[in-house]
Amino acid sequence: MRRNPLSLAAIPAGVLLLAACGAQPAEQAAEDVELGGGPVQNNLSIVTGGTSGVYYPIGGALRTIIGDNLEGQSASVEATGASVENIRLLGGGDGQIAIVQGDAADQAFTGTGDFEGEPIETYSLAVMYPNVFHAVTLADIAESKGFECFSDVVGNRYSVGDIGSGNEATTNQVFESLEISSKEIELQQLGYAETANALTNNQLDAGSWVVGEGHSGITELGTTEDIAIIEMCDDEREAVVSGYGGYTEHVIEGGTYPGVDEDVDTIAVWNALVVSGEFNEDQAYEITKAMFDNIDQVIGVYGPGEKYLVPETIENSPVPVHPGAVRFYEEQGIEIPADLLPEAGSSDGEDAAAEDSDDE
Repeated sequence: MRRNPLSLAAIPAGVLLLAACGAQPAEQAAEDVELGGGPVQNNLSIVTGGTSGVYYPIGGALRTIIGDNLEGQSASVEATGASVENIRLLGGGDGQIAIVQGDAADQAFTGTGDFEGEPIETYSLAVMYPNVFHAVTLADIAESKGFECFSDVVGNRYSVGDIGSGNEATTNQVFESLEISSKEIELQQLGYAETANALTNNQLDAGSWVVGEGHSGITELGTTEDIAIIEMCDDEREAVVSGYGGYTEHVIEGGTYPGVDEDVDTIAVWNALVVSGEFNEDQAYEITKAMFDNIDQVIGVYGPGEKYLVPETIENSPVPVHPGAVRFYEEQGIEIPADLLPEAGSSDGEDAAAEDSDDE
């Protein structure tokens, strides 16, 4: 069964450390800040992903919404290596708002995976849309290699995604759930564009795109090459969904990409808009409200997300909801699940983390 991500919080969420101001003596301890009690930040850095992905234009839409609707506040959009890097930027104070995959947020909150022993707590403002696991190859490669189920990539050249990306984190978790060792793969760590080029130049056999459906990179590859998406077979999906990361089963409908006419069974993970625990509560409320009041601007840059970009989707949050956002959702008549309330994230404390560590 999937481990509850909220039971493993190694750092109490109710009290977070705020760095001491530069004017204070170096030896003076920084003051503790209540959850949501940090100062309003007027110049926000939104950390996203690569410029060819979906995160970056969504970040641009949010920048416009913040600048146009919140008096005295502005935002910039930063291109990054995506989820894992984004969470680390939040943890280091170099980003204030991040778009991340739910499994990366789960790992950070629990101090597992890429954040083993070094948890970084983040809190959701919103849940946006699911990222779908695409194992992409070329049709002639799929035929020659006998790619019928995902595990057939064992022994072949496979790109797990860019270093430090959510794409890499998800692919590694899939391998772990399927008990596939990285030593069994001729593993490469390539971004989306590099993966497409490597497939075209016969330098790669397959690679992961953990992205929203209709991703432009896969579509573009499909217009110049005959592509195939390797199915995740029944037992594989069951193993991944019942493992860590909060994955769900998903079907890529035939016709979504050029030349892929049949439905493809796979898995998906939800994307979330997250901030640190000390992010100001009133500011979190205002940003969440402004986003949903102007959600057409977000849909304008990512149309396939329309059916998901509604307040009710918060129920799929991978981490607790920020107190300011909780206030917004309560005004909308949406009941936040008990295990997603911010107090729940810290209620088990270090004792629970110690108990769970015996199971790893």
